[in-house]
Amino acid sequence: MLANPAPAAGQVGGRRPKLSQSQRAELVRGVREERYTMAQAARLFDVHPATVSRLMAQVHVAERL
Repeated sequence: MLANPAPAAGQVGGRRPKLSQSQRAELVRGVREERYTMAQAARLFDVHPATVSRLMAQVHVAERL
């Protein structure tokens, strides 16, 4: 018997993303264009402000590569 049957069933573990790819793109675009602050974006997309901050940091790092 497997310790974790999810891989055997073809499933991937982990939490589903709170934001879709299109929502992530819209959030980043809106904050960059200063249509709303990061706090406003968090409320608008119903996520924690840390989620917005983490997303903006990820995008910033990806652009530097």
